[in-house]
Amino acid sequence: MADDPNANNQPQGYVPPRVWTWDKANGGQFASVNRPVSGATHEKPLPVGRHPLQLYSLGTPNGQKVTILLEELLAAGHAGAEYDAWLIDIGKGDQFGSGFVALNPNSKIPALADHSTDPVTRLFESGSILFYLAEKFGAFLPTEHSARASTMNWLMWQMGSAPFVGGGFGHFYAYAPFKIEYAIDRYAMETKRQLHVLDTHLAESEYLVGVDYTIADMAVWPWYGGLMDSAYNAQEFLGVGEYVHVARWAKLVCGREAVQRGRIVNRNSAPDGRFLRERHDAGDFDRVGSEQDPG
Repeated sequence: MADDPNANNQPQGYVPPRVWTWDKANGGQFASVNRPVSGATHEKPLPVGRHPLQLYSLGTPNGQKVTILLEELLAAGHAGAEYDAWLIDIGKGDQFGSGFVALNPNSKIPALADHSTDPVTRLFESGSILFYLAEKFGAFLPTEHSARASTMNWLMWQMGSAPFVGGGFGHFYAYAPFKIEYAIDRYAMETKRQLHVLDTHLAESEYLVGVDYTIADMAVWPWYGGLMDSAYNAQEFLGVGEYVHVARWAKLVCGREAVQRGRIVNRNSAPDGRFLRERHDAGDFDRVGSEQDPG
């Protein structure tokens, strides 16, 4: 066996086949909803509420970005940012309903429909939604050339980097059906590198773009603020205490009332009991902490 180049593969002796074929067991914890093709699996129209902005989402880090921005816009006095936030339960496959797939052919949350335009503007990818809303309302996206470019730099950095944190480190450390040392080491190294990138930058910057609080902060905070707090129960493993500037910034962002509201929308549960399955007006936040519809 010592001369067998596949002896240390996991599982032992595994050799990739010449042609990969789908096995429902391939997805581990997410096997029931993962599949190698796109498109709808069932007919299910999307509900439409009374506000122009209709959000279909789940309170994952990517979903939180959009609800945080919407709450920030409302707090800043942009009444046109009122929205309905409908829960898309990805564990139950809601993202493969015909209505959602028509809105987002990639079947990922979040997705947004702006009914104030004719025809309705359909948006998917969280970064695209943030950019659209910031431009629409003229807020949280600087107009000065250098600051605007920096905002877009950090927004795109988050969009490109976070998959290594979630689909990489988070998956193999917390969700994979068994632990693979190589995979965990590979993605832990990259996650710590990213935290160091942030920490180095934030050592000289109050927010990601100087003194400007922007959509870049709203995009980065749910992912990297989460890593500093509780994500994947990996704080000791990752040694997050090293990143004092990230910790300072994360606390600053988390202290905003609009962030506290936006982070709990479209969630099924939360360890502290603060979650709101759906949001249709500001009064819905009065129900947080009370008995809620289990769905």
